[in-house]
Amino acid sequence: MAGNSSRRGAVRKSGTKKGQVTGSGGKGRRSLEGRGATPPAVERTKHPAAKRARAAEKAAASGRPGGSAPRGRGGSPRKGEAGPENVLGRNPVLECLRAGVPATALYVAVGTENDDRLSESVQIAADNGISILEVPRTDLDRMSANGLHQGVALQVPPFRYAHPDDLIANARTQQQPALLVALDNITDPRNLGAVVRSVAAFGGHGVVIPQRRSASVTAVAWRTSAGAAARLPIAQATNLTRTLKDWAAKGVQIVGLDAGGDTTLDEYDGSGPVVVVVGSEGKGLSRLVRETCDTILSIPMAGPVESLNASVAAGVVLADIARQRR
Repeated sequence: MAGNSSRRGAVRKSGTKKGQVTGSGGKGRRSLEGRGATPPAVERTKHPAAKRARAAEKAAASGRPGGSAPRGRGGSPRKGEAGPENVLGRNPVLECLRAGVPATALYVAVGTENDDRLSESVQIAADNGISILEVPRTDLDRMSANGLHQGVALQVPPFRYAHPDDLIANARTQQQPALLVALDNITDPRNLGAVVRSVAAFGGHGVVIPQRRSASVTAVAWRTSAGAAARLPIAQATNLTRTLKDWAAKGVQIVGLDAGGDTTLDEYDGSGPVVVVVGSEGKGLSRLVRETCDTILSIPMAGPVESLNASVAAGVVLADIARQRR
C-alpha cells in the first residue's frame, strides 16, 4: 500500500508543509452529504437580485425617488415588473394632486423657485399625508429624459386595474345605460389618457384595454387624463375579443369606429347600453374585433380630412351619445 511503502516520497515526513496524509479525516464523506435546498435569490448575497434588493432598501431609506422599483439596465423597470411612475412638471403634478391621484411622494428639487402652483402642490400633499421630500436636482434630472421637470415630481404607484366584469356590474348600478369604451391597437399613452378624460367628461362608466400590445396607465397617461384615471375604472382584458363577446351576451351593443362604417353617427341611436370600440388611426380595428362588432360606425366629415385621431374620434362619438341621452 502507498501509505505503508518505505519508498521515498510515499509518506510525507512530519513537519512538511502539507502534513501527514494517512487519511482524509472524514472530509471526503462530508463532501458527499447534501447541503439542503438552494436559498432564494434575494438571500444569496452575491446574486443580482440580492444586490437590487439592498439597493432598493437603501434608496427607500434615503428618500430618493423611484427607490422601490426593481430596476434593470439603464435604470428602467425590468420587463414584466411594475414599478412606480413619476409625473413631472408643475402643472401636471398640481392637476394630479387636485384630482386625488393616489400619490406616494412629492419630490421638490433643492433651490427650486417657489410659485403659486408649487405652494398649492405642497399644501395638498401635506393635507393628504403624502410624503414631501427635498432632493438634489440631479435626482430629478435622471427621472426626465429632457430635464423638463421644473423642479418638482410626483411619484404614483403602479395602477390597479379593474376586472372587465366589474365595469358592467358598476354600469348597471347607474341611472343611465352602460356607456363603455374599448381600445384596440392604441399604443400611445397620450391617446389613452385623452380617451379616459373624454369618457369621464361625457358620463361614461369605464374603459377597457388589452393586456398586451396596448398602452397602459403610465405617468404620461396620468398626465394627459388630467387626473380622470383616478376617478374612472380602467380594466385590462386578457383577450379583448372574448371580453366583447361576453358583454354582447349580456345585452350590450358593440359599436366599432371606422371610416368605412355601415352606419353614420347622425343615424345612430345610442340610448341603449353600448360599448364604443376605438382602433388606432393607422391600423384601425383588428380583424377579430371588427367581426365581433354589431355595428361599424363612421363619423361624417364636412371637410377633406380622411380620418381623425383616435382620442378625438372617441370624444366626438361620446359627446353625441351624451347629447342623445340628455
